[in-house]
Amino acid sequence: MLQKYMTVFLISMVPLVELRGAIPYSRIIGLPLFQSYIIAIIGNMLPVPIIYLFARRVLEWGADKPIIGSFFTWCLNKGEHGGKKLQAKAGRGLFIALLLFVGIPLPGTGAWTGTLAASLLDVDFKSSILAVMGGVLLAGVIMALASAGVLGALKSIVF
Repeated sequence: MLQKYMTVFLISMVPLVELRGAIPYSRIIGLPLFQSYIIAIIGNMLPVPIIYLFARRVLEWGADKPIIGSFFTWCLNKGEHGGKKLQAKAGRGLFIALLLFVGIPLPGTGAWTGTLAASLLDVDFKSSILAVMGGVLLAGVIMALASAGVLGALKSIVF
């Protein structure tokens, strides 16, 4: 059982997959939803402070390196593009925009990208962490409801 929880924890730490993949996976392997939700949240949030503090520096350092340069440049461009787009739409509501950017479970809009965007936009550390945490909690709830079949049931009732 511990191995299954560790797998959920590790999946939720993977960029682009994050808890959006970890929670449905936990349902597939038969783990309880609430415990999986908590484990996935912890796993998804664990890299966030490290990303905020070091990712920008590492990506800028590696952008001109022969083998890793193109990938690092792609990551920088994705983070800058997402951040500028977010800032343009949000204006003064950047905290809420960052929360929703991370919280709506679409490809490329998770904690990793949101934190990188916040770092590139020079959003202060505390606000970034709180907005990303709120977004991760929201995405977790959405994925938990989807995994439990609640969203499918609502769709069949409404449409």
